[in-house]
Amino acid sequence: MSLPLTVCVVTGSRAEYGLLQWVMHDLRDDPDVTLQVLATGMHLEPRFGMTVDQIETDGFRVDARVPLGLDGDAPIDVARAMGRGVEGVSRALVDLCPDVMLVLGDRFEILAAAQAALVHNVPIAHIAGGDVTEGAFDEAIRHALTKMAHLHLTTNAQSAARVRQMGEDPARVHVVGSPGLDHLLRSKLLQGEALETALGAPLGPRNLLVTFHPVTLEADRGVGELNQLLDALARLPDDLTIWITRPNADPGNHAVNAALDAWAGDRPQVRLHTSLGQVRYLSLMAQVDAVVGNSSSGLYEAPSLGVPTVDVGDRQAGRLAATSVIRAPAEADAVDAAIRRALDTDASGTVNPYGDGRSAGRIVAALKAAPRGPALLRKTFHEVTHD
Repeated sequence: MSLPLTVCVVTGSRAEYGLLQWVMHDLRDDPDVTLQVLATGMHLEPRFGMTVDQIETDGFRVDARVPLGLDGDAPIDVARAMGRGVEGVSRALVDLCPDVMLVLGDRFEILAAAQAALVHNVPIAHIAGGDVTEGAFDEAIRHALTKMAHLHLTTNAQSAARVRQMGEDPARVHVVGSPGLDHLLRSKLLQGEALETALGAPLGPRNLLVTFHPVTLEADRGVGELNQLLDALARLPDDLTIWITRPNADPGNHAVNAALDAWAGDRPQVRLHTSLGQVRYLSLMAQVDAVVGNSSSGLYEAPSLGVPTVDVGDRQAGRLAATSVIRAPAEADAVDAAIRRALDTDASGTVNPYGDGRSAGRIVAALKAAPRGPALLRKTFHEVTHD
């Protein structure tokens, strides 16, 4: 009888944990798997909501904590945090000794964790490789993780083709969909008074959900784009309640937060939250009239809820999008027009290109079916031939 497969899930942000939660749930409950959880990044920072507490509230044991000291947001601050991440994850791996490390996406703390796994000969399974986001350095991180990974769990067929194009073994590339959609089938979303109580404020007659993250390839980290977005929001009717979630820890987040604070301060129709958590966030998303900003959630989850999205600027440029997604350049007039169009859009019949909400089971099955040890670590570059 073989030993259980030990899977170390690394999570560094609220958004990423929301995508991983049901995967972690199914790994924990599988008798043939031992789940380990390594928390790092924003999870361990009070100013980002200390969201490691939510992981434990959800019933998961956090086996290792790797603080990065995310006090500043200049490039040198992020680079130093990455260095601390490599060292801290390396120390954790000495004790954890997993069979495989499971990571998702494209953030700098995940790259640090993967670097540590690489030198420890811990195989890496990567979710969401092959996706495209042309407006952020996440694009380069995501593709780097693909080349470092040994098992690829992609969100759609186009992304799977890109991973194969990068020379990865087709037998190790699986289309599983976006695991964030599993929440929509498996989580009980809040409605009515329960949602308003959880939010600490009532919903308005009409509502927008806004999230804007730094645009890391722009010289000003996207502050100019944000100002154009805020200008557009200021033009909207007063009966619109605007729910805003703060940005992630990318370089430039301090300036984005300062701009949000200054803009929201004297507007009673604006609700500004550090972190809503996945259930409150998706519950609110299901009730709003449109999602606005540059977060991937507007492309991943919103279409399945039948909610239109206004995707602002270049941060998500190139990413596969449903018909309910309205792209707008980061210009106030264009964003204003796109929001008004979204408010008149019926997106209830939208087909989501990122799957059916059953990704967690596919991911667990792929992990269990993969070879272990040296057989998984050894990679061969597969040439893509064209007739």
